[in-house]
Amino acid sequence: AVRGNAPSMEAAQPLSRAKLTSRTGMNAQIHSFETAGTVDGPGLRFVLFLHGCPLRCRFCHNPDTWASGAKASMSASEILSEVEKYSPFFKMSGGGVTISGGEPLMQPEFLAEFLALLKSRGIHSAVDTCGYTRTDAAVEVLKAADMLLFDLKDIDPENHRKNTGCSNDVILRNLRAMSELRKPMIIRVPIIPGYNDSDETLAAEADLLASLKSVERVDILPEHEYGKIKYTQLGKPYTLKAQSVPPERIEQIMELFRSRGLKVQNGG
Repeated sequence: AVRGNAPSMEAAQPLSRAKLTSRTGMNAQIHSFETAGTVDGPGLRFVLFLHGCPLRCRFCHNPDTWASGAKASMSASEILSEVEKYSPFFKMSGGGVTISGGEPLMQPEFLAEFLALLKSRGIHSAVDTCGYTRTDAAVEVLKAADMLLFDLKDIDPENHRKNTGCSNDVILRNLRAMSELRKPMIIRVPIIPGYNDSDETLAAEADLLASLKSVERVDILPEHEYGKIKYTQLGKPYTLKAQSVPPERIEQIMELFRSRGLKVQNGG
């Protein structure tokens, strides 16, 4: 049990504009934060969700984070003040801070400053990314994080473009570059029946990941429709027509990755 005067861990919190008025420092466009994350990296995590994403995945669960230009903003030092309230939990669990979105690499200047502040306090950092960036500033952010939660949505270039709106060439290039740097990575593989789950596609992905040098784990993420209501709320069409993934198929997929010597987890 947690003892003493440490704050209690809280659920995800949307940030009010009044709370987010910032006077100094590099500001981030923020969607929300969660102070009890358990599936976004090791230990208990403070998870910061940023606005903006270059992809338009048909299976996205957070379409409310796509747009840039959010009026809610907060400086790196202000967010650090929130984070430090939960330091006892990080130390107890081996946790830290995960920056997610949206796509965090859309805000590289803020992220570079924030990661430097976390490092100066000895707080573990993870960046949850789709890997899509062509800018030097964003690549430097990938290098600066302690860990990457790297999405591998589809290795097939045409399917990737059809289902996300973007090519995967730069994503795979950045993935390989981080491997060469021995950057610790958890790879997240969404399984969308009828879209990216053919045996051929999954085998090619498993072969790629087995060839990399710093993959700590592969998380298999079966499709669900938890985010479907957000499309209705935003007035956006929900075009995905995938079915749920049967448990026996999930186990089959996990075994395919295990057969390449990879550590695999269902969910994450």
